Amino acid sequence: MPKETRVIKRKRKHIRVRKKVFGTTERPRLNIYKSLNHIYAQVIDDTKGETLASASTLCPEIREEVGGKKNIDAARLIGQKVAEKARSKGIEKVVFDRGGYPYHGRVAAFADAARENGLDF
Repeated sequence: MPKETRVIKRKRKHIRVRKKVFGTTERPRLNIYKSLNHIYAQVIDDTKGETLASASTLCPEIREEVGGKKNIDAARLIGQKVAEKARSKGIEKVVFDRGGYPYHGRVAAFADAARENGLDF
């Protein structure tokens, strides 16, 4: 039996959360993924299976703003940008899918910034 790594535990938690968290047209799912150096966010309508808005630290227009910022500052910026993109498409209410990560650090900073910029979850 393989040793349970941190990644395997996170994926198992994410599967458990995804059983309950489902994005609809009225209230899409705000998903977050973080790697060691970058953070990615998407607003997803699971009924249609399409991404409505997205932002990451790799997007060309955001990459310049992130520059040499630390990870938490970059997460705040991505939360702000994805909230602005979602609001421009008329989305104000979402369900938050933290991707199996603890609600702490970059994830909490991202969520707080998204809330401050008009998303309700």
